[in-house]
Amino acid sequence: MVEHHNTLYRDTPLILSVSGVTKSFDGFKAIDDLNFYLEEGELRTIIGPNGAGKSTFMDIITGRTRPDVGSVILHENDGHDVNLAKLREHEINRLGIGRKFQTPSIYRSHTVYDNLVLSLNKSRGVLQNLFYRATKEDRDRIMDVLKIIRLEPHQNDLAGSLSHGQKQWLEIGMLMTQGPRILLIDEPAAGMSDEETERTGELLISLEKKHSLIVIEHDMEFVRQIARKVTVLHQGHVLKDGSFAHVKSDPEVIEVYLGRQGNRESNN
Repeated sequence: MVEHHNTLYRDTPLILSVSGVTKSFDGFKAIDDLNFYLEEGELRTIIGPNGAGKSTFMDIITGRTRPDVGSVILHENDGHDVNLAKLREHEINRLGIGRKFQTPSIYRSHTVYDNLVLSLNKSRGVLQNLFYRATKEDRDRIMDVLKIIRLEPHQNDLAGSLSHGQKQWLEIGMLMTQGPRILLIDEPAAGMSDEETERTGELLISLEKKHSLIVIEHDMEFVRQIARKVTVLHQGHVLKDGSFAHVKSDPEVIEVYLGRQGNRESNN
């Protein structure tokens, strides 16, 4: 049985509490009374069939979509709780929630290093950042990020010349320069070589404890590599929570997701 912790019981260091969230589009419930709890420094993987509500869930956390009912509570370090459901997207971003979509969003005609400079402070805007002189603290932070994402040897290369995997790592680095508390990452292993996939998993695991991460992924081998706790979404709500082994062997999960996935792979 899955044990959930709500905001009234803070015996574990929660950073995010999603309670009773529902979102409908033209009568269709994309999210249906969803409850989800993320601990500080946790790496959580979310899986589920197409149409399960994964992207809508990410949209709700980041403020791109507002829920019809329910709360999305960010627990601040000072003990205050903030309901993200009442905030705009840019306000949520400033609270330390960063999102990486499946397709990399980078400045292809700028160097890797300059991409990280441009991402230091989103509130300044791209033009202001182009003429911004990075402080020693900024430069140290950028060099630390370059080491973590393993792009230090490529810092003077144009971002557009990077491999697909390297572009994904760069965008993760661009989020890291902003010091996020929560990173939302959508299918990071999609389109990568086996070597890039393995290195991406190592990167995400290295970020655990320093940040809280929510990773949406379809590649079950990649999920196996990074998974600490897996949440399965189905028809807009949490079907199962647990370890990779527990979820992978669960009859309901096999029926609604893993069985279908296996059939698709065997037909390809």
